[in-house]
Amino acid sequence: MSAGAASAAVLDHPLWDIVGNSVDGPRFPGQRNALRSVPASGKPDGDGPEDPLRLGQPMRLRLRDAVQALLADPSIAGLKDAPKLAAVVLYAKSRAPKGEKNDNQTSIWGAELGRWLGMKESTVHHKVLPVLRGTDALHTQVVRDGTGHPTGLDCLVMPLWNAHKSGGAAHPLALTKAELATLLHLCEALFGHGWTPENKEPTPPGLLAGRTGKGAATDRLGLLLMVLNTGASGWLQLVGGSVKKREGRGAATLARLLGCSPSGARKVLARLTEAGVVARQRKATSTRMNGRGRVMLLPVARAHGRTLASVEATEGAGPVFSARPDGACGDHGPAGAAGALGITGIGGAEGAGDAADRERPDGAELHADHAHLVTPVVPQQLDCGFSGEGRGAEGRRPERVCTGEDQAVDDTVGVAGSRSPVAQDGPLRGEKPKESQVNEQVGQRAAGAGAGGRPKAGGWEKAQQQRRVALPADLRLRVALGPVSWLWERLSGWQQDQVEAAAKAELAHLAGLGVAPEGAPRLLADRLTDRLAETGGEAMVDKPFPWLIRRGLPQRPACSHRKCDGGVRLDTGEDCENCGNVIQLRRAWRARIGADIDRELPGLADGERRRVLEERLHERVAAEAEDLAWRQEQARAERARREAARAAAAEQAEREQQAAAAADAARQELACEDCGRGRAAGLCEACDHRRQTEALIGEAGLLAAAGSADLSKAGSIATAVAGARAAIGDSTAAAWQEFLEITDVATLEVDPQAAADVYAFTAFQVAQQAVGEYQDNALAVLSRTGEAEAEARRAYRSEQGRPWFQHNPTGADAVAAAARAADTARERVAEHLLSARLEQLRERAAAPARRPASCTERLPGLAGRPLDGDATGAVIA
Repeated sequence: MSAGAASAAVLDHPLWDIVGNSVDGPRFPGQRNALRSVPASGKPDGDGPEDPLRLGQPMRLRLRDAVQALLADPSIAGLKDAPKLAAVVLYAKSRAPKGEKNDNQTSIWGAELGRWLGMKESTVHHKVLPVLRGTDALHTQVVRDGTGHPTGLDCLVMPLWNAHKSGGAAHPLALTKAELATLLHLCEALFGHGWTPENKEPTPPGLLAGRTGKGAATDRLGLLLMVLNTGASGWLQLVGGSVKKREGRGAATLARLLGCSPSGARKVLARLTEAGVVARQRKATSTRMNGRGRVMLLPVARAHGRTLASVEATEGAGPVFSARPDGACGDHGPAGAAGALGITGIGGAEGAGDAADRERPDGAELHADHAHLVTPVVPQQLDCGFSGEGRGAEGRRPERVCTGEDQAVDDTVGVAGSRSPVAQDGPLRGEKPKESQVNEQVGQRAAGAGAGGRPKAGGWEKAQQQRRVALPADLRLRVALGPVSWLWERLSGWQQDQVEAAAKAELAHLAGLGVAPEGAPRLLADRLTDRLAETGGEAMVDKPFPWLIRRGLPQRPACSHRKCDGGVRLDTGEDCENCGNVIQLRRAWRARIGADIDRELPGLADGERRRVLEERLHERVAAEAEDLAWRQEQARAERARREAARAAAAEQAEREQQAAAAADAARQELACEDCGRGRAAGLCEACDHRRQTEALIGEAGLLAAAGSADLSKAGSIATAVAGARAAIGDSTAAAWQEFLEITDVATLEVDPQAAADVYAFTAFQVAQQAVGEYQDNALAVLSRTGEAEAEARRAYRSEQGRPWFQHNPTGADAVAAAARAADTARERVAEHLLSARLEQLRERAAAPARRPASCTERLPGLAGRPLDGDATGAVIA
């Protein structure tokens, strides 16, 4: 709305004439003497574009009372900040009643209201509009087009409607069209999202348009309330009384405006300060000590033309300088500058405040504050305002007062700075008979730092001084902690060590989840970047150490999968399928429960149906949570049982191992069974070799008999076995003779036991070699038998009859393949014959030898035989 249109809207009101005086008509209690519409200009001289933040005192108080009355309504007072801000926005966009028609409605849609509040459309439909409807603070009706498609919402703010019904024009909420337009323009300038209509000038975004997400509605509502409680000077009207030192008077004021705790208001005030719309500083005092804290609304100060150097210094990143005491002159500026401090802008705007709050003129140069650690001997004389004058009884300037002020600091000077004022008879700067105690301490600290050593301190100061500004030297940690480097600089030395250890543990955890070691630092850096984006940036983190330990670094699974982190798989970087399954399961629950409600309770209203649906969903979720807790308890019990069983098995294995070790130790103490040598574990090495040699000789004899002897004749078998034994004995004697030729016989004569061991080992090797040779000879002999030859011929013919050799069975390839098949068949038959003959020989050797029965053994059998008739008669006769 332009300035002319707003002014015309006020002048056309039936109760007021051009000069703002009452004409014939009723006068309501509490009604104002004059109305002030949208200001005509944003600059003191009246030129320039319209600035909605330049409100006159009557208009500001009128809007403040209206907003406070709206927020104090019983249907809105107990709500959260997002529904409160939505009510204010809908109230500002309401259409003022015309004549007898009581309209008070506004048209909007969920997405646009979400942009006003700094939140998503779904949040508006789930957490804002239902809450306002539930408390009867808002009535809505869906607007549809000709095809039935919804195009928006018609909203009616019930406190406004009730105000027009009950209180009429005297009610604080009964704003006129011009006043509602002014409130809407103010909201647009503070947190409007901005738009570009067709064939019209674009509306730029507001100051907090970019502030979205968690806490955005609280910041926007707090800024609006502070602007409505701030005069033309730009300083917020602070509450009186005692306040907590930790929060401060500014936070206590904002807490009273928002209806929250001072701690929460302090966080809101910090975010607004970071956003550049609020500046906090302390009021200067004549003693240069910290005075009462103040809060400046920078947009209001700029709108009223207060572009003073103190405001700019407050906005900057540098330190805030104390304001010059009243009446000071000299190097701070001309004496006549005080008269220029009262410029406030157009007529009707608020005054600049009292003289105690006036600030340094624009042309004054900044001068560094001097050290306030040494108390002056005499009171300061502020008549001339010279910052470095000697405070003597005569009020004169000291000699060489500027000496050394413009000198650079070199390696030999610890600290360069101005000295505190002293009495007239004290030492001047050029004399310096003795350094003050304060300067000696400063010089010692500077000397220690200049020498390259770290200053030594104790307690918390030591932890603060020993912190590392740069990130850790480990490249993996530098990559992982790169997004939070600014937070790292704000940590103490102990906190940096804890964060470094936590980062190392998280990298190890990621490696244990299957993440490549070279990709784990980048993955952790991405996690910190996402968590900072959720918070709103590093500037929104007021406590870096708890944020890093509890929120930034730890994994935050959105489901039960061990590799899920905020709905993303750590090993693949893709969306977690398990989270999708959980979402689909919850949607299926909602659909199924909704269908059950429609079947069981038909005809329910939307609000009642939604309430029943939420109750049943809550019951279902509670049951699922109880089931999950039960399953987790069962899993913990099963895990404990497995751990106990594993511990018992480990203990049993330990006992068995100890028993085996004890048995082996006892066995090692036994003497040899054959020769009686002590500590031989039951059998010494030489006797063991003798036993193995005897077994090998017996095996060699069987192989010799199986290959050449006639198994039906015992003498043939015995001859073959004896020949094998004699051959092995001759070979052993020859091998021993060769060994004696290459070794020192005297050494063997000295230790006969060692000689016996060597001889036994030599006999064992000879017998082992002989077994292999007799086996090869037996296979060669058996492969020439008739059975082997018959099998070889069958294999030869079978291979030639293969399909791929049928066209040329006598070719080279066919003959070679048939020959290989015949050799393989012959070897298999020989191995089979050898195995069968060896088995027969072992059975024959195991059977006991039969000896001829003696006469004593044969007589009982003969006596039992029956005799024939002739023999019987002869015996009888």
